[in-house]
Parts: sequence; structure tokens; C-alpha cells
Amino acid sequence: MTERTWLLVVVGLFAAATLVGAVVLAVRVVRTRKLLGTLGVGGKVAFWGALAYTIFPIDVLPDPIYLDDIGVLAAALLYLGRLVRQRRAAQRQLPGQPGPQEGRTRRPVG
Repeated sequence: MTERTWLLVVVGLFAAATLVGAVVLAVRVVRTRKLLGTLGVGGKVAFWGALAYTIFPIDVLPDPIYLDDIGVLAAALLYLGRLVRQRRAAQRQLPGQPGPQEGRTRRPVG
């Protein structure tokens, strides 16, 4: 095989891998849709914004390069995951009990 053929194979494999990564992340974002009612406005904006950015053809990078789409989807997943963890921690806390920072008194240093 010539050098040009190898280059085309490597570029093709890279493009296929980034496309698969973008699809996997998009599926994970879509699966979080059932939690949107409990995550508030910020969660809804992150969810719909990430999907819109991925679907619409206007991107920072051209569509054969899915790295920007992967970045947006990954950031949305991180943000949504943090919101879910905060929501679950708030639900585990019993009413009337002080939170992690409430009820603590600080002693002066020195």
C-alpha cells in the first residue's frame, strides 16, 4: 500500500471513531431525558442545547470532524450528572436535619 492509501485509511478510521463516540454520547444524553423534570431549567437548557448543537449542521468545526460535537455532549453529560448527584443528595437528606454545612460552628484559628 502506498503512503497516501495509509493516510486515507487512518483518516477514515479516525472519522469513524469520532462519529461512533458522538453517537454514543448523544444516546447517553437522550437517556437522561427522563430526569429533566427534576433538574430544573439549567438541566433542560444543557440537554436541548447539546442535542441542538449536535444535530444542526452549523458547527465550530465542519461536520466530518465531530470533536466539537463530542465536547459539547460530554460537557452536557458532566453537567447533567452533577445536577443528578446534587438532586439525589438533597433527597437523601431527611427534613429537619442540618445539611453538611449547617449546624457546624467554626472555631477561630490562632
